[in-house]
Amino acid sequence: MSASYGRRRNVVGAHYGVGDWLAQRLSAALMAVFTLVLLLQLILPGPLGYDKWAGIFAAQWMKVLTFAVVVALGWHAWIGMRNIFMDYVKPIGVRLVLMAAAITWLLGCMGWAVQVLWRL
Repeated sequence: MSASYGRRRNVVGAHYGVGDWLAQRLSAALMAVFTLVLLLQLILPGPLGYDKWAGIFAAQWMKVLTFAVVVALGWHAWIGMRNIFMDYVKPIGVRLVLMAAAITWLLGCMGWAVQVLWRL
């Protein structure tokens, strides 16, 4: 038997919770691994210049890892921005415009990363 106490509660939000938390932790872990890999390659002997940077990113595995990190960074940023918009921007129209702008910007950055990595 259930009892009714007052007015019905209006629940808002999409309840992403654990999924968002896990996605942000996994994307942050991938970014940390990438940073370590990059630092390990930079401490190898030799002058630090264009040739060394070009050599680091010449290998296909490094390009793929870098792109995976760019995608993870985009996903990480999207989760954070979406949560900020949902929590602090109350007018729905403004929130949707900001979300669309954030998605457009993040997808543009990912497309630019593809161009830089594979010289398209």
